[in-house]
Amino acid sequence: MKFTRRRWLQTVIAGGAGLSLARLASAQDAAVATDSRTLELLNTHTNESARVVFRRGNEYDPAALATLRNLLRDHRNGESHDIDTGLYDQLYALSRAAHCEPRFEIISGFRSPESNAKMSTPGSGVAKHSLHMQGRAMDVRLHNCSCEDLRDLALAAARGGVGYYKRSNFVHIDTGAFRTWIG
Repeated sequence: MKFTRRRWLQTVIAGGAGLSLARLASAQDAAVATDSRTLELLNTHTNESARVVFRRGNEYDPAALATLRNLLRDHRNGESHDIDTGLYDQLYALSRAAHCEPRFEIISGFRSPESNAKMSTPGSGVAKHSLHMQGRAMDVRLHNCSCEDLRDLALAAARGGVGYYKRSNFVHIDTGAFRTWIG
């Protein structure tokens, strides 16, 4: 192939563009790796709160998860359980979608089987096999966002179950199959 001045310039420009794209991709990868996610949770039953960076890039912070696990324990008997990290990601995503700080009131996090059995009387709205017992559900409110708007955002996200409890003023989210109900 004979290099003309035009072909030489095209090669140089294409090479420079490739280098620029490589730098851009590298910068985007670095941004994802340093992306941190923060949550502030207030347990409405114990009045305890925590503000933690629970995730940096793709890594969850074990100390932050331990803090949140304790905060989300069953307030009736103190029993705790690991919480599905997908719930934290859902909360963070919902706050972003609502254009609000990720500050949530927690009405219910983990629920022990004993507590759940006492609460799941006919007509109570509490499921006998609730995902709260597996650390896969939370009942929440988001500061500066109505529960109706929070429900709509959770429904649009379709990342798990969404229950709306208008009288009690909270939204249930979980990491189960997508389904919806009104309590």
